[in-house]
Amino acid sequence: MRVLLSSRALRATVLNKICVCQRVYSSSQAAVECIAPLFQTVPETPQPITTKISGTIPAWIRGSLLRNGPGRFEFGNDKYNHWFDGMALLHRFNIQNGSVTYMSKFLQSDSYTKNKKENRIVVSEFGTLAMPDPCMSLFDRFKSKFKMTSTDNCSVNYVLYKGDYYVSTETNYMIKVDPETLNTLEKVNWSKFVAVNGATAHPHYDPDGTVYNMGNSYGKDGIRYNIIRVPTQTSSSGESLEGAQVVCSIEPEKKMKPAYYHSFGMSENYVVFVEQPLRLNIMKILLSQIQGKSFSGIMSWEPELDTVFHVVNKHSGEKHPVTFHTKAFSTFHQINAFEDQGCIVLDLCCQDDGGAVELFELQNLRKSGHALNEIYKQVAKAYPRRFVLPLDIKAKEDVVTQPLNYTTATAAKKADGKVWCSHENLHDHTLDLLGLEFPQINYAKYNTKKYRFLYGCGFQHLVGDSLIKLDVETKKAKIWKEEGFYPSEPIFVPYPNSVEEDDGVLLSAVLTPDQNKSTFLVILDAKDFTEMARAEVPVQIPYGFHGMFVPQST
Repeated sequence: MRVLLSSRALRATVLNKICVCQRVYSSSQAAVECIAPLFQTVPETPQPITTKISGTIPAWIRGSLLRNGPGRFEFGNDKYNHWFDGMALLHRFNIQNGSVTYMSKFLQSDSYTKNKKENRIVVSEFGTLAMPDPCMSLFDRFKSKFKMTSTDNCSVNYVLYKGDYYVSTETNYMIKVDPETLNTLEKVNWSKFVAVNGATAHPHYDPDGTVYNMGNSYGKDGIRYNIIRVPTQTSSSGESLEGAQVVCSIEPEKKMKPAYYHSFGMSENYVVFVEQPLRLNIMKILLSQIQGKSFSGIMSWEPELDTVFHVVNKHSGEKHPVTFHTKAFSTFHQINAFEDQGCIVLDLCCQDDGGAVELFELQNLRKSGHALNEIYKQVAKAYPRRFVLPLDIKAKEDVVTQPLNYTTATAAKKADGKVWCSHENLHDHTLDLLGLEFPQINYAKYNTKKYRFLYGCGFQHLVGDSLIKLDVETKKAKIWKEEGFYPSEPIFVPYPNSVEEDDGVLLSAVLTPDQNKSTFLVILDAKDFTEMARAEVPVQIPYGFHGMFVPQST
């Protein structure tokens, strides 16, 4: 223990030199806490370590919370520019018999191992362009500018295909991992199984194990958004994506400026793709390597464009003939979608400004005091909104309808054949200052079904600083918050043989930039949103993205 405390004290000194974490006070402004330590490199913890338990962890919780996110932000003298660039660090909180152990390992991707071997950044990431090897000849360095390679730094999420666990990002690679040891296994290239150049890190799952995802293709027919279906195991070969096929291809509204998307909606019979005005500039992609620029500058927010909902029958691949339009918004995460009375009800976390990605550069996240507060002011908050897409509208006249009596969301048929949709806010004023992101539901039982409860993080600033339970019927919220701590995406784990929708617990890794305090795993009762227990971890953990709970097999 003495060694551990000494190490933590030394680390606190180093981090305080990197970022002077001052609290700035004025008569009109509350304290602004520096959050830089949440975005600093940490060592991995390859062997499980015990945690200090407060409260009582129910004995029925048996399994592991797996989390993914950036954990290393430099190699040698080279430093990454953007939070999204950091090398993937995999985390496992194993819960057994009322106790918790923690471990973490860096994903042994090709990107990580090459960078480590060279002790510099040799693979470009979203916001960081790798520089050519200084030992190259002038001719070789020139040629390298025309060589575009995708990173396999799968730092976004855990996904499940045919019973196997993978970590994923948004390129054409995902990597199989062992959920118990966190060991890196095999790398999988989407393009070897289906004609796409990548896939999202947020697939959807049918009860029978069929998986749906989306990915772009760039071919002779131009750019397409593709809906992908991966069937359940079809043979004994064990190929990860065997049988994958494109169900439907959708042409972008602007051919050289396709929309960026991080997730999509899925109901029982339909996939809903949200084509938003956050656009990728293909010409900038082609020129980025030549001009010595990273990919972070290829996206632009174009609010003069509509946001368009494309509806596709996920079984037949038939695209619905009506296009659904609404005012410009950006979205990263779908909440849920279900069918009711001939309509698709689609719930999303929406922002009215799509230019926030660049704010997550590490130089911004590591600011303090007034400078950090100025960054906070520029971040557009995301709010849960409901749209209703009536599938049976056929009349050509201009008709305004409120298709469902339990929502104020409307749809208006225009003379040009478009249907204009207006949303319903799913929250009251309680969340005005917080917003809500990293949405989760009781997915196993209520995905594609009418539901009531939504869980997520409140983002009053740049990262989650509270946990939220939202009743989408009453719009009332319950909030868990502890000053100076930053919770991660809450994962719902149902009680055995649960009956009601919110019968279960929520798991969240709660982090702190204060080196004198402990990170912990919190367990909340999902029904009354009270804390049941926490497990304090004696090491620092950087702020990450997504994860899942893996029940212990019986």
